[in-house]
Amino acid sequence: MEKLKYYDEAAYNFYSNSEIKGFTINSLDFHASNFDKVCKNLNDVKILSDLAEKGRWHGELSFRSQILKNEHVVVVTDPHLNIVYASQNMYGMNGYQPDEVLGKKPNMFQGVKTSEETKKVVSTAIKQQKAFEVVLLNYRKDGSTYNCWIQGSPIFDKTGKVVNFIAFEKEVA
Repeated sequence: MEKLKYYDEAAYNFYSNSEIKGFTINSLDFHASNFDKVCKNLNDVKILSDLAEKGRWHGELSFRSQILKNEHVVVVTDPHLNIVYASQNMYGMNGYQPDEVLGKKPNMFQGVKTSEETKKVVSTAIKQQKAFEVVLLNYRKDGSTYNCWIQGSPIFDKTGKVVNFIAFEKEVA
């Protein structure tokens, strides 16, 4: 199975540049259930890499590892905390399509049961332009709650100015 590790990526790259918009029967046997997911994840990696290049982000962030290996949801905000990008796998965690959250603030996922103390930890870290890691009770689109592990940090450009904030997230028990 190790030899097939990057088959999905190879198939995606091949077929995205081809007039043929399908894949072989053999690949259905092994990868049909994951093919669409991997294609979307690879697209998220590309979009995030383009966003980093356009924003002249300073430092190295491993989008590939965070999305493909760790299956983290990625949320990027502008310096005023308006969401400018959310990875497609957000829907599986909280029921929101990425385009539904654009322009909104991440506190849209919080509610009455969300810990004020934990929110304050996040707020303080953001004001001080420091990284943070918390587990926060968030709300899904349907109103149900879930524990969300969040690892967030400011993104600086090459001049040292904060241009974005990024959060890697995952539902935890």
